[in-house]
Amino acid sequence: MARRIRLSRARGWRKPPDAVVVARPSRWGNPFTIADVLAACEAATPAAGRALVVERFADAVRRGPDSPWWTPEHADHLAWIRAHVTELAGRDLACRCPLDGPCHADVLLDLAAAPPR
Repeated sequence: MARRIRLSRARGWRKPPDAVVVARPSRWGNPFTIADVLAACEAATPAAGRALVVERFADAVRRGPDSPWWTPEHADHLAWIRAHVTELAGRDLACRCPLDGPCHADVLLDLAAAPPR
């Protein structure tokens, strides 16, 4: 079963060979940032900001252009993710988010199992 793993820079740590990095710099990264929602006072804490950007990502990728978060700024990126999410099926996903909180990798894991139409 595919799972989310946390990337680490700890000495000796290695990414499992079949895991896919989905952190922000990758094609799979969440375009919505915690810094943006904190700066706009849409969230009071980084934890609340993380939850909010994961919700926005999930809504945009699941609903596509019907989502209010599907903006011209992010449309190409989100469309690419929707078109390619099946490539992640059965693969572990690696991100820098803490494992005890929300992460867009969890959304990708769900979507890889049941892609949007």
